Amino acid sequence: MPRIAEADRLEFAARARSLFISGATVEWFLESATPGQLEACSSMLARELESRERSKRARLLRQARFPVHKTLEGFDWSNVGFPDGWGRDEMLSLGFAAAAEDLVLHGPTGRGKTHVATALGIEATARGIPVRFYQTASLVLQLGKAKREGTLDRLMAEIGRCGLVVLDEFGYVPFDVDGARLLYQVIADSYERRSIVFTTNIEFSRWGTVFADDKLAAAIVDRVVHHGRLVEFGGPSHRLEHALMLGKGGRA
Repeated sequence: MPRIAEADRLEFAARARSLFISGATVEWFLESATPGQLEACSSMLARELESRERSKRARLLRQARFPVHKTLEGFDWSNVGFPDGWGRDEMLSLGFAAAAEDLVLHGPTGRGKTHVATALGIEATARGIPVRFYQTASLVLQLGKAKREGTLDRLMAEIGRCGLVVLDEFGYVPFDVDGARLLYQVIADSYERRSIVFTTNIEFSRWGTVFADDKLAAAIVDRVVHHGRLVEFGGPSHRLEHALMLGKGGRA
C-alpha cells in the first residue's frame, strides 16, 4: 500500500479533532486508508469545517442584533482623535476585545460614533467573537422588565456569554436609580471579563447627571478608565453633510 505522508496524516488528524472525531477512530482510518482515500476524506472534513464556520459567523451576526450593517470602508478618520501610542490600527485589530478593555467613543451627535462601534462589532462576529449591540436606554428597560419578571439572571447570563458589548447612545437619556443600578451591574460584571464599547456625547465629569448618583457614576468611570481608552470624534456632523433636506453640502 502506498505510504501516506506524515504531513497529510497530521492535517487529517487535526481536522478530525476539530469535528470531535475520536482519536481511536482516526487511527483506525489511517491504518487502512490509501493516500487517495485520505485526501478525499480530508477534503470532506475541511469543507464541513468551513461550512460550520460560516454558520457560526452568521449566527453570531444575527444574535448581535445590529440595527444596520456598517463597514469602515471609506470612513473619514480625519476628525477622529486617538490616545497617544494607540491608534486606528490597534483599534481595528480588535486587540482591545481580546484583552477585555473598553472603548469610549465620545463626541457630538452625528460624528460617526455609532457607525464605528457597529462596524467594530460586525468585524468581531466575523472573527468568532460573540457580540451584543444595545441602545443603552433600551437595555435599561430590558433589565428592569427582566427584574420584575424574575428573568434578570437569564439576561445577565446572555450578556455574560459575550466577548464584546456595544452600549450605544450612553447617557442620552437619564436613568432612575433602579435603572442606574442595573446598568452598573452589567458594567461591573463585565470588568476584566469582556470589552464594552460606549458611544456617548457626555464627558466623564457629567456621568453623575446620567446616573442620578455621583458615587455610582464614579465607580463606573473608575472601571472604564482603568482598562479603557477614549477616542474623540469631532468635525462637522456626517448627517448634516449628507442631509437630503439641506441639499448637497448641508446647505439649504
